[in-house]
Amino acid sequence: MGSGPPTYDPEPTALPHAEPEELGELVADTVLDGARYGTWTLRSVSLRGDSARYRGEPRRDALLTARFGTGDHALVLVAMATGARATPEAHLAAAEACRWIGRAVGRSHQRLAEDIRATRRADLKAGLHRLTDRCLGRLRASALERGARPEEYTATLRCLLLPADPHCRTRVFFGVGDGGLFQLRDGSWRDIEPRATDHAPPEPPRTAEPAEEDDDRLTLDLGVPQGPYEQLPEPPPPPARDPFRFQVSLARPGDALLMCTPGLAEPLRGEPALSAYLSRRWSGRRPPGLAAFLADARVRVKGYADDRTAAALWEA
Repeated sequence: MGSGPPTYDPEPTALPHAEPEELGELVADTVLDGARYGTWTLRSVSLRGDSARYRGEPRRDALLTARFGTGDHALVLVAMATGARATPEAHLAAAEACRWIGRAVGRSHQRLAEDIRATRRADLKAGLHRLTDRCLGRLRASALERGARPEEYTATLRCLLLPADPHCRTRVFFGVGDGGLFQLRDGSWRDIEPRATDHAPPEPPRTAEPAEEDDDRLTLDLGVPQGPYEQLPEPPPPPARDPFRFQVSLARPGDALLMCTPGLAEPLRGEPALSAYLSRRWSGRRPPGLAAFLADARVRVKGYADDRTAAALWEA
């Protein structure tokens, strides 16, 4: 799609350089995953960009899809990260960010699941902001250990928390850095990327029961008093360089929610043909299978050759 054919070949060309003693650091060209719990179906993918495939560079995007807990009390985390451009260990920083936030969410998954079911927005925002700051602080510490500058060994981070409880339609997004959060409703895309903030706004007066809104507001200001999550042993790091992004949304039947890194967000915003194509493909009554989702996610657009990582959620 676009003004002409893409610059690079459509299939991988060169493999990244490998060290015999560091084979565990190799990154696959493509990873693909999926699941179905309660009322939602998940598809997630991470693809090496055409430019990296041509140059033999590793995929800078990392993807983690993990379930914590069992039954209706389970909590699914989808985390994606993008390492800094033109740095040799970008893929390692992105993978470390996903692993760290995964461990942190996994340790607190029971409390997180309870807060999501009760829609405790203040608790969730405060706790997840703290975990995200500590994740980026861990990357800064790793940069010192590796002898790298903090701006080289770092990553953006975007996450979805999805309860398996079929009676809970609350979806939580959080993270730092650029990317995209989109909603597909009635065949049309809505860009619902939340405003980036460093500090939580004042909470409104407490109400007994949140009123259901008709104006499609996605953030639920429920006015629940703020309370800390389980305290981790290490002290909090300095504030994150990128502002924190947070959103609580209430899913409706038939909706599709898409979270992605800049590699897909930018062409989706910049090329109407891609937006229209994915709208047609993903507006059906049934979610696409893994192979179909992979084929859709890798549709190429002239002028966009970065890695693409995406997670899409279809609501029954």
